[in-house]
Amino acid sequence: MLHSSTEIRRRIDELGPWFHNMELAGVETAPDHFLGNYPLIKWRKFAEAIPTDLSGKSVLDIGCNAGFYSIEMKKRGADRVLGIDFDQAYLAQARFAAEIADCDIEFRELSVYDVASLGERFDIVLFMGVLYHLRHPLLALDLIRAHVANDLMIFQSMQRGSGKVLPLEQDYHFWTRDLFDQPEFPKLHFIEHRYADDPTNWWIPNRACTEAMLRSAGFEILLHPEDEVYFCRASGEPTGNAAVYPSKGETHD
Repeated sequence: MLHSSTEIRRRIDELGPWFHNMELAGVETAPDHFLGNYPLIKWRKFAEAIPTDLSGKSVLDIGCNAGFYSIEMKKRGADRVLGIDFDQAYLAQARFAAEIADCDIEFRELSVYDVASLGERFDIVLFMGVLYHLRHPLLALDLIRAHVANDLMIFQSMQRGSGKVLPLEQDYHFWTRDLFDQPEFPKLHFIEHRYADDPTNWWIPNRACTEAMLRSAGFEILLHPEDEVYFCRASGEPTGNAAVYPSKGETHD
């Protein structure tokens, strides 16, 4: 379906505000983004690490937002791209952006905690900029590993604190205390109220914590092409009992 620039601008405004700045037939969705031309500036730092030809591959984009990364995967020829998000407003943006980009992408309203309901595994899982918005971040990684990651996961998270990584022992004595005062020790910072005026920013890891969580969930880190981005392979078993499945529904005394 053809759209004039005026029609596209009107629809962008109707669907706003946008977190992804995307150029839709020459019209930008968020030209005044506080992070600059985001997520394009992030994408350019690791795009070369992804094969240019994804023919025959299936891709799951978890927390797809307005669909920037889903569209990029489809442009590289992925056979099947599924974007999921729990936010209907983002999904409306994604469907419109894919329409303008002439990309055949499926978008569904679904939480990361419900990925088991998809009943399939994907060659590439994108988990970009979602972890710190979750109250239960390690559970989300466990569920991805258990149900949808067939091979490669491309992961990104905001990080704060030390960028150094300590060599860790397999065990520590109960009376070891000073270790926890070291900024390089894995730390997951809890945000009780807001960060960047966003009430969904719950946990922000330092680099050591990011890497430790990925390993704990059963992912082998293959590549670290950008400060916040990791290419991981589903490899080995998660630590401990991995994903848990709480009973649904409320109980009343």
